[in-house]
Amino acid sequence: MLLSRDNLPETIADIEALDELLCRPSQALIDDLGKVDGDIMILGVGGKMGPTLAGLAKAAQPSRNVIGVARFSEPGVREWLEARGVGTIHCDLLDAAAVDALPKSANVIFMAGRKFGAEGNLALTWAMNAHVPALVAQAFRTSRIVAFSTGCVYPFVPVDGQGSDESMAPNPPGEYAQSCVGRERMFEYFSHQFKTPGRLFRLNYAIDMRYGVLHDIATKVASGRPIDVSLGHVNFIWQGDAASQALRCLAHCEMPTSPINVSGYEILAVRDLAGKFGKLLGRAPVIVGKEEPTAWLTDTSQAVKLFGLPVVDTGRLIKWTADWVSRSMPSLGKPTKYEVRDGRY
Repeated sequence: MLLSRDNLPETIADIEALDELLCRPSQALIDDLGKVDGDIMILGVGGKMGPTLAGLAKAAQPSRNVIGVARFSEPGVREWLEARGVGTIHCDLLDAAAVDALPKSANVIFMAGRKFGAEGNLALTWAMNAHVPALVAQAFRTSRIVAFSTGCVYPFVPVDGQGSDESMAPNPPGEYAQSCVGRERMFEYFSHQFKTPGRLFRLNYAIDMRYGVLHDIATKVASGRPIDVSLGHVNFIWQGDAASQALRCLAHCEMPTSPINVSGYEILAVRDLAGKFGKLLGRAPVIVGKEEPTAWLTDTSQAVKLFGLPVVDTGRLIKWTADWVSRSMPSLGKPTKYEVRDGRY
């Protein structure tokens, strides 16, 4: 079954159903992948989003060789991928010789990076977010490279505007976000040097039922924990839509590489989201703090022009999340920390 707005479920029963939905391709994804030849290699496939992106790529084009590369420190990930026909290669991306020895796929999705715990070891954060991209950009100089980045490379912008567009110069607070600028600059530099086509995939808050901005807010409402609204506005996108757009970017690479913002097209108030969860979960949210006039927000007009609106809209995401949380379904235990304003993660 192909993914479309007409066949989305009312609820997501369990993790198996969630995985199936996240790996369900749209016709638009199939069409765009048909425009590019060659294997697809996903570097850093072992994170929150990598496995389902790999599974989605394989489901969209079953005859294409899809390869996931990671250290595979998380139990079960490698087996999950291989069961879906995704090839796997164990590799420490900090090892320059190992990176250089990887097979040279025509298409690369770069997903490696370090955020959580970034302040605890800033040297490692910079190594993962800037040094590894330099190694990869040189090793895969003849590939198309879609490199995951973040909307956190932008400065805070007024919440009553449209958000940052791709023409805004990066100027973020905190070393984590600065290291993400470093990641982009490495891919930019080597794209210029080697004429490598690519895109810098500035993603703001992908979510599924087990993590993300909505999961964070809903679980706080359900447990009666306070919700800080000082960073009071957000945008976010269903992980399946984000993964699809990342893969579709392979058909829209530019030389030199260029940024594209990916998120939901709406700017949403945290206070309003908490209120909606309160009604669905039957518990009044506990709100603390006062909304600041600025936040990390992105303008996704360019992505909407290329890909159309996300398949899964905000209203459905809210209902899915409330249902998931109300049934005490599994969580990854990885808060988004969307409310952080000083860049310290």
